Amino acid sequence: MFVENESESVPLRDASTVVLVRDSNDGIEVFLQRRVQQMAFAGGMTVFPGGGVDARDRDAEISWAGPDVTWWAEQFAADVESARALVCAAVRETFEECGVLLAGTEDSVYDDPASLADERDRLVSKDLSFAEFLTKHDLVLRTDLLAPLSHWITPKNERRRYDTRFFLAELPAGQTADGETTEAESTGWQTAEQALRDWDNGKHFLLPPTWSQLRTIAGFSTVAALMGAKHVIEPIEPRIADPTGIHGLQFADSGEYLKSLGDGRMDQLKNTNAPS
Repeated sequence: MFVENESESVPLRDASTVVLVRDSNDGIEVFLQRRVQQMAFAGGMTVFPGGGVDARDRDAEISWAGPDVTWWAEQFAADVESARALVCAAVRETFEECGVLLAGTEDSVYDDPASLADERDRLVSKDLSFAEFLTKHDLVLRTDLLAPLSHWITPKNERRRYDTRFFLAELPAGQTADGETTEAESTGWQTAEQALRDWDNGKHFLLPPTWSQLRTIAGFSTVAALMGAKHVIEPIEPRIADPTGIHGLQFADSGEYLKSLGDGRMDQLKNTNAPS
């Protein structure tokens, strides 16, 4: 799980995570996935959809509608090429992992993503690039459906490290988020408050970034307010001072996180690929 010391840290890989949200009578709901135990990274954890950047996500020929790549580069303190890749990865991974497609025309979102199941499979297998997929179906990537949320970096002690930007996205009207991914053993919608209660009760295992984002979302009553808020985007890189893992976790709210985690779940988590 860990390298011997921080000077031996492995290179970072750019990644995007999408916090998919919708309004409900009980408040804002989020789409969550419990990853299969066999996953090399964060196995068994409850997470948001997302994954690593594909080199082909940097394709400059992708059509956009909404804030341009320069705006995204400023939000995430990234160069233009990396910002393009991060946004494309966010939209691609959301489609691959839960069938929600944040693309269409400049005026509307594609209304039947389920009809593109074959292409979805080809994207997952990397037989098809995201740029090729969009071009084939004359689709425009809708960056106006996304909002920046946060930026987390995997601790230097970890053997797998990601430089992850978190995005918000409202579930488009008429679309359905599904659980048709081999990476998840279960999926579903919960309010942020419900998910945090399940964490407190031991029903969820949450990585620090997931826990932190849920706490942020719980502070808003509507998706419009959440999406419209100005979220502070500063890199957060937890430290692990204790070589046994989770016991030595350090970040801004780590004391509260570890307190809610409890000793029993600490012992279960210390040999996982967490935290990210």
